Amino acid sequence: MRKPITLCNIQQRFFRVQDPNTWQKKISKKIGGPLGKISIQRFSDGEIYVEFLESIRGKFVFLVQSTYSPSDNLMELLLMIDAAKRASAYKVIAVIPYYGLARQDRKDRPRVAIGSKLVANMLTAAGADRIITMDLHAPQIQGYFDIPVDHLESTAIFVPYIESLALPNLTFAAPDVGSANRIREIATYFECEMVICDKHRKRANEIASMVVIGDVADRDVVLIDDICDTGGTLVKSAGLLKEKGARSVRAMCTHPVLSGKAYENIENSVLEELVVCDTIPLKQECKKIKVISTDELFAVTIRNAFENKSINSLFMRSRMANKK
Repeated sequence: MRKPITLCNIQQRFFRVQDPNTWQKKISKKIGGPLGKISIQRFSDGEIYVEFLESIRGKFVFLVQSTYSPSDNLMELLLMIDAAKRASAYKVIAVIPYYGLARQDRKDRPRVAIGSKLVANMLTAAGADRIITMDLHAPQIQGYFDIPVDHLESTAIFVPYIESLALPNLTFAAPDVGSANRIREIATYFECEMVICDKHRKRANEIASMVVIGDVADRDVVLIDDICDTGGTLVKSAGLLKEKGARSVRAMCTHPVLSGKAYENIENSVLEELVVCDTIPLKQECKKIKVISTDELFAVTIRNAFENKSINSLFMRSRMANKK
């Protein structure tokens, strides 16, 4: 006999554009049940206090929380996991659309932390039984966990949108060498060419130089990346691609971190549009930014995890197999 399911929204942030509850409510509606009742409060010094307001004994509990601006959001998630375990939940599944600190995935210089591994350790120690996330900055972060990880791909959302554009001379571009494998898979699916924008950084968020590897003359180029932070990489890549003769340039990024002057940079760029997922709520409006919801994708994954069903059909490799 299957255990009851509880989907808890633990995101309590105020944003001017998107109600932070909307995304979780969409998932809950597609699953077919209300959000769980919880309380998140703060002491005067900022200390977070969490509480479940209903019994979760013996239930599957799905805690939906992106860890952008990681400190508070991550602590809320860890406390909710701990509270669920202490309340005798049957299974606690952390649904983390945006996994914060994922860019700190290796020790690439002396005396630095591996933040993504630290977060994995904390989630496991808190008592999470499974992780559901999307487009980790480095896929190998899955190996940091000794519990199951369902690593979803935004291509399940972006590919149908790209198909709807019906671009006549489609070419995909990787904003850096590290994204080449991801872009190659999509380019293979569409049976079109790909190019690489090879960049060199002086330091984080600062690009020293960039070159385009490949021909983009008279092509409709689609840049694809997992994170858009300051927008510097996308804007510089788009400008360089236009200089090389591209007819149009648009970008698709899973996680709209959009910090610093990101909105201004994108608004003033040569990009036709920036298409993002709703894994992080936007902080302000921008006419060039289009948001595509991930609610259906996560709802299917949550339901299948609950019913012990496969999620293979949600991945690009399944689309490619069906296309053949």
